[in-house]
Amino acid sequence: MNTGPAARNNPTATPAPTSANSAVATAATAIVNIASLVTNDPSLGDGSPLGLIRDAAVVVEGDRVVWIGESSKAPATDNRVDAEGRAVLPGFVDSHSHLVFAGDRTAEFNARMSGRAYAAGGIRTTVAATRAATDEDLARNLAHHLDEALRQGTTTFETKSGYGLTVEDEARALRIASAHTDEVTYLGAHIVAPEYADDPAAYVELVTGEMLDACAPYARWVDVFCEKGAFDGDQARAILTAGKAKGLHPRVHANQLTYGPGVQLAVELDAASADHCTHLTDADVDALANGGTVATLLPGAEFSTRATWPDARRLLDAGVTVALSTDCNPGSSFTSSVPFCVALAVRDMGMTPDEAVWSATAGGAKALRRTDIGRLTPGTRADLTLLDAPSHVHLAYRPGVPLVREVWRAGVRVV
Repeated sequence: MNTGPAARNNPTATPAPTSANSAVATAATAIVNIASLVTNDPSLGDGSPLGLIRDAAVVVEGDRVVWIGESSKAPATDNRVDAEGRAVLPGFVDSHSHLVFAGDRTAEFNARMSGRAYAAGGIRTTVAATRAATDEDLARNLAHHLDEALRQGTTTFETKSGYGLTVEDEARALRIASAHTDEVTYLGAHIVAPEYADDPAAYVELVTGEMLDACAPYARWVDVFCEKGAFDGDQARAILTAGKAKGLHPRVHANQLTYGPGVQLAVELDAASADHCTHLTDADVDALANGGTVATLLPGAEFSTRATWPDARRLLDAGVTVALSTDCNPGSSFTSSVPFCVALAVRDMGMTPDEAVWSATAGGAKALRRTDIGRLTPGTRADLTLLDAPSHVHLAYRPGVPLVREVWRAGVRVV
C-alpha cells in the first residue's frame, strides 16, 4: 500500500477528473444496481452533503472512479458487478490509530470496568511490551489489525509511534508503519519516557532533537499528547514547532481528559486535526469553527473508559468540521471498527446517521488533508464499501451487525 516518499509528499495527487458523461474504456468495471450510493459530493444526487444517488452505478478503471450516475445509464464495460440493491459508500478513513504495539492490557480494562478511573500513565505498560518485542512481532500485530479494519470497511488509516519512547524504538515503529501506509505520525511525545520521569525537560529535548532526526524520514505528521500527566502547552508547542521545522505537519491529542490548551494550540499552529476534543470551552469551539483544524472525535475511547462523551452536536452546530475515528490502541480504545464508532456517535454524541457517515469518510479525509479519498466522484481513488443493507443508515440502525459485505481498495476487490 505504501508508495514511498514521493507519495507522502503529495498524497492528494489525482489524475484529471473524468466527467460523468465521457467515454469509459470497456476494460473498466461497473458496479450496478446500487440501492443508495453515498458520494459525499453535494453537487450530485439529492444535493445533501452525502450526495446520495438512488438506483446508482459506479464505474471503476484502474485505481480510480471514472463514472457515477443512475444505474440505467451506466456505460457498457467488460466487467459488471451486481450490487443487488445494496448500499455503497466510500471506504472509511480512520485518521487516528495507534497500531504499532505489543502486549495486552486486559487486566487494566477489567479493573477500569470495575471502578478504577483511566489515566495516561497506563501507556507505560504497552511501552515496556513494545520495547521487548521483535520487529517481526510488531509487524505481524500491525498486519493483523489492519486486516481486521479492512474487513470492516476501512481503506485508509493513519497510525502513530508512541510506544517506544527511545530513539531506536520510535524510529523502528515508524519504519514498520510506513511499509503499510503513507499516513504515518511521529508521536515520541505520547508520554514522558520512564527513564526521564524526573527530568521531563531533557525528554522534550530528546523528542525535539535526536529522536526527531531519526523519525522524520518515515513520517508525514508530528503529534503530541497535550494533557495533564503528559505534556503541557509550552512543551507541546516546542515539540510541534520542531516537527514543523523538519517538514512534519502537526496533529494534537487535545482536551481529552480535562480542559486545557491543546485545541487552541492546534488551531494556532494550523494542525490538521485536534483529536478527542471532549472538554471544550466556548473559545475552543469558536477557534475550531474559525480555523482550518478538524475536530476528530474518538467515541471508542469514551466507551472504553466510561468517560464523558464529546458533544458532537455542539461542534456541528457551530460549523466545525468533524471527523470520526477509532483511536484503536490496546489501552483506552481497543476497537478497529469504524461502524461501531458510527453507531456510538449517533446514539451518544448527538450526530445524525448522515453526519456520522460523512465524518467517518469525508471528515477523516479532511483530517488527513486528502482530496482523493473519502468521496466517490470521477477522479477519486476507487475505495468503496458495499453494505449488506439498502442504506448507510443501517450502520447505526443495526449496531454490532457485520454489515460490510465487500470492500474495494484502489479499484481492487479485497474483501
